[in-house]
Order: sequence, then structure tokens, then C-alpha cells
Amino acid sequence: MAAPTALKDVLAGLTHPAAPQLVEGHPSGKLRCLACGHRCLLAPGSAGVCKVRFHDGQTLRAPWGYVAGLNVDPIEKKPFFHFLPGSEALSFGMLGCNFRCDYCQNWLTSQTLKDPAADPARYGGRAHREISPEEIVALARRNGAQVVTSTYNEPLITSDWAADIFKLAKAEGLKCTYVSNGFATREVIDYLAPWLDGMKVDLKSMRDATYRKLGGRLNVVLDTIRELHQRGIWTEIVTLVVPGFNDSEDELRELARFIASVSPDIPWHVTAFHSDYKMSTTPSTRVDQLIKAANIGREEGLRYVYAGNIPGAVGDLENTRCAQCRSLLVRRFGFAVLENHVTRGGTCPRCGGLVPGVWQ
Repeated sequence: MAAPTALKDVLAGLTHPAAPQLVEGHPSGKLRCLACGHRCLLAPGSAGVCKVRFHDGQTLRAPWGYVAGLNVDPIEKKPFFHFLPGSEALSFGMLGCNFRCDYCQNWLTSQTLKDPAADPARYGGRAHREISPEEIVALARRNGAQVVTSTYNEPLITSDWAADIFKLAKAEGLKCTYVSNGFATREVIDYLAPWLDGMKVDLKSMRDATYRKLGGRLNVVLDTIRELHQRGIWTEIVTLVVPGFNDSEDELRELARFIASVSPDIPWHVTAFHSDYKMSTTPSTRVDQLIKAANIGREEGLRYVYAGNIPGAVGDLENTRCAQCRSLLVRRFGFAVLENHVTRGGTCPRCGGLVPGVWQ
């Protein structure tokens, strides 16, 4: 009986040549990948930090033609709170990541090919299913989704695949978003910009040493946030508040100050950590810790601060209020929108103040 084909070999077959905009030649014959901030310089036969983009001897190959996760989710789950509240998002993801976060909540897909424990087959799961961009967009339409979202793993490393889906989705009148760690390059933002309507960026810390432990660099993520805002790509930022990791008052204030320096209108979601992956003994974030972080954000001038992952326990911090008159605009419980009073023009019905976001 033939031995089963290794997942690595299967995934190597589910690739296309990378988009020309995301590859750069080198005098040595190596190829530089421009899909993320690592800018890996790849010799023939080698793979990047993500393990899913590789030099096959002739071209740079990029994942294409499959999903590891596919679901219809509320847009609030991403989380986006100022982007078509109450809408459904057809969410898709592949395998692999350019980071190595010990607390990753999607580690079974993100750490595949890096961590042997992340092989879905060990848990009776299926690593992937083959599918076409046309089928994904058709699923979105059949399910009444208004948004298609690349998520579950790090979408930057599979941007070639996402772009092929987004091109079709935009032609059907759908919005397109990323749920990303923000470790981008100017080249990949240039490549995605014609189709990308919004990006949720994880701002995990304001310490470069912390980012290097996770596999990245702080300045790259900060540059991405600035670049997205300058280009008018709707941006919301999430910080997972992890006890003993990034929850000091000094660091939380630095996080909030940076966001406010880009724009006080960027929504900041401070979300609760739940023990997972290699941090299973780290205590979960308490409600009072989350509320303290949110209050710091408001003190530092952010107009829209939210607390998440503990539905119903954070009071008004799940809701959107007008920054001018404080009228209740969107009332939520967890991922559910219970009321939405923002006008079709994106204004407060009481005072007429503009509410930053994507509303129709």
C-alpha cells in the first residue's frame, strides 16, 4: 500500500506562479518574495518563513485553489464594527503564517508545516478542500453575504489567491476585507489596493523585542497602519490584551497614542485573551483588565474604543456612540447587532455628525 502523500507535497501542488508584482529578481538567481515584511530571498528549492511560498527552481510559487476554512460569519466577528454592521461575511482562509505567536487561536491552520502538532489530521480533521474563486463568490451570493474576507490564517502570504477572489467579488458588488497581522510591504498593499475595502490589523505590542519573539518587527506593522489610512482603506485595530505580556498601563497608553496619532477615528478593539496553544497556563483576561484598557484608549483621545471576547460583561463598550452627541448608534451583544441607527449616509440621525466607517 502506498504511503500517504505528505501535506507539504499536496500543498505544493496547489499553487500558481506568484503575482509578478510580488516577486523581485536578484543577480544571484534567487527570488525575493514581496508578499510580507520578511521579504524572503529564496534560493531554488527553498521556502519562505511562511513555508507556503517557495522557489521551485524557475518561479516563485504561491498557494492557490484551496481553502482550509470556509464559513459565513457576522462581520462583527472579524471584528469590524464600522463596516456594514450586521452584515454577513463569507470568510475563507488557507494554511500558514509568517508569525509564530504562542497564543494563536487559529494555530491548527496558521502553524501547519511549522509545528507537527498543528496537523489537522491528528485531530480527525481535514486540512483543506479544493475550490475555485468562482465557487467562493457563488457561495457568498447564495448565502446573502455582502463581504468576502480573507482570514483564519495570515492572508498577506496568500494575497495572490485572495486577489483572484476579490476581483470576481467586486464585480458582483461585494466588499472585500483582510483580517491580518499587518506585517505587509508597500508592494503588497499596492497589489491589493484596487480590490481591498478594509483591513483589520492586529497591533500586538508596542515593543519591538516582543514582535521579534513573535517573528516580526514593530516598525513594519506601524508603517502598514499608516499606509492603509493614507490610502483610504478602512482600518480597524485589535489588541489582544494578554496578562503579563502586553497589559501594562505604559504599553497600553503607547498603543492608544500611536493609533490616535494616525487618526482618533480609527476604532480600537481591546479583546480578551483565552488560554490557548502554548500559553494554556496563562490566565484569561479579566473583565476589569479589559475595561481598564478601553478607558486608557478613551483617555488618549480615541473616539471609538471597544472591548470584546466577553459578551455582555463590558457594558457600553460593545456599542457605538456618536462622538459628537453621544447618542447610541449601534447596540450589540457579542457579534449580534440589536439596533443600528446610523443613516445610509453614515451620519448620526440626531446631530448629523459624520460617523467614520463603511455604511453602505
